[in-house]
Amino acid sequence: MRYNTAVSDSLKALLVIGLLIIAALTGYGLVTAVRDAAQPAVEAGNTVATSVAVILPPTPTPLPSGEAVVVAIRSIARLESSQFVIEKVIIKEQGQGALGALFGDRIIFVAHGTVIAGIDLGKMAVGDVSVLPDGKAFVVLPAPEVLVTNIDNDKSYVVDRETGLLTKGNINLETEARQEAQHEIEAAALEAGVLDQAQMSAEAYLRQLLASLGYTDVTFVRATPTK
Repeated sequence: MRYNTAVSDSLKALLVIGLLIIAALTGYGLVTAVRDAAQPAVEAGNTVATSVAVILPPTPTPLPSGEAVVVAIRSIARLESSQFVIEKVIIKEQGQGALGALFGDRIIFVAHGTVIAGIDLGKMAVGDVSVLPDGKAFVVLPAPEVLVTNIDNDKSYVVDRETGLLTKGNINLETEARQEAQHEIEAAALEAGVLDQAQMSAEAYLRQLLASLGYTDVTFVRATPTK
């Protein structure tokens, strides 16, 4: 009887150990199954979030108002956008005629001048810029004008000066020749289209400025030049 009792106890112990092993294996399988089942749901959630991000547009950056655009443009002040360089020969004389050899005065002056044209953006008013939310802007610019007309003294010179036998000449004749040269140079620049060039260059420059502010479709309205 003792032998049978010992065998019975051994069988019971083996049976308990077997049940524990089966329970452990079953628990591991359940954990693995739950984890594998949850993984597609996580991946599906990530896919949905990515799709929503693609469909929904990013929050747009507010465009500056027309008044803010005017302030930005006016800060440039005078926009020198075109330059014209020319030489003019000026002949200035007085007292010519029958007694020119005695009382006449004559000067030949070669003037090297520069004309700079542009737009005075400081003249712009708030209402000169109209903007739309879609990136369009309408800009009325002041008329282009000649900003500087300059005679380069280092490159300008007197070619000839003749005075009569009985006169010392007019001490202001060279000054008058320079003044006339300045007017002639400015007139030549205007005739060559320096103002049109200034307008086009200014528009190209301001178009880039407005594009940096978010306005990529810009229409410029030309003001009537004042005389």
